[in-house]
Amino acid sequence: MTSNNFSSPQKTSVKKPLLHTLQGHEVWPPPIWLMRQAGRYLPEFRAMRAKADFLTRCMTPDIAVELTVQPIRRYKMDGAILFSDILILPWVMGQSLAFIEGKGPVLEPIRSEADLKLLDKNRVLEATRPVQQTLSILAKELPDVTTLIGFAGSPFTVACYMVEGGGSRDFAQTRKMMLQNTPLFQKIIDLLVTTTAQMLSAQIRAGAQTVMLFDSWGGLLPPQEFRQFVIEPTRQIVEFLRAEHPSVPVIGFPRLGGVMAVEYAEKTGVNTLALDTVTDPTKIASMVPSKLALQGNLDPMILLNGGDALVKEATRIRDSLRGRPHVFNLGHGVMQQTPPENVALLVDSVRNV
Repeated sequence: MTSNNFSSPQKTSVKKPLLHTLQGHEVWPPPIWLMRQAGRYLPEFRAMRAKADFLTRCMTPDIAVELTVQPIRRYKMDGAILFSDILILPWVMGQSLAFIEGKGPVLEPIRSEADLKLLDKNRVLEATRPVQQTLSILAKELPDVTTLIGFAGSPFTVACYMVEGGGSRDFAQTRKMMLQNTPLFQKIIDLLVTTTAQMLSAQIRAGAQTVMLFDSWGGLLPPQEFRQFVIEPTRQIVEFLRAEHPSVPVIGFPRLGGVMAVEYAEKTGVNTLALDTVTDPTKIASMVPSKLALQGNLDPMILLNGGDALVKEATRIRDSLRGRPHVFNLGHGVMQQTPPENVALLVDSVRNV
């Protein structure tokens, strides 16, 4: 593993600007980290990628630590998000999983009660021990100002992959089960609520100072199903985590949830609402409590293109949310073709006040 030669990010009177913001306080300039900040746009990431397959990288602590710290070393991000994947959870329970170049994740689909019974929820904590080890190392090695972020997929989004057997534009098989065999689909969701909460709690015990729930596909659902399969499962997970770790903030990302994101923020109990690219942050800000932190939401395509337009848009988003807790981020992940110097320009633009 490469030596961690970190230098200090922006000077601030707050020890951990990101954690302070997630706890409901404004920090100016706002802290910044990016979804998929550890990724293929970085040459040092690609060099590590050539040495091991994806699952090996996720489950080998030395490799996962190195990949997590690369953007911290390069850009001095305020947050370091664990290098892992949302599909680690069904995989450790026994569902087959492979990542195929050009196709993405491929799983043996869960389509029946018999398929579901093959999964073993009791394996989760022991099988994810390498992930916990990664977090324990990171907690010791990261700069004091950097907040360590754990994460998981939200139950609906993980269920989409489990039932569909991979990625999809519309997850037709998943939604078909949801409508035609609701009891079975609910059992999958319930299993994921329990195991996700346990896994995130273990991440916190290992050193994560905040955790994020990614609901990438919740926006596929109409309001009533969104309430049942996105809001309610998230509420249960947050309730569990709050009982176990009352001071640890939770970030929720109901991507493409539209106006339902407001109800999501109100009813789930998350401390921070992450906004997708299509959301107007000032309108959402007027609809949620002033102490609720907002995260986001620069368009990753603007980051990819860079230049003056990037500086202008980043500054606009930053300034539009001044006066409330705000974590600067993207509305989705960094795109693979993004020039690394554009990320440096973004960080400088957000911090240049």
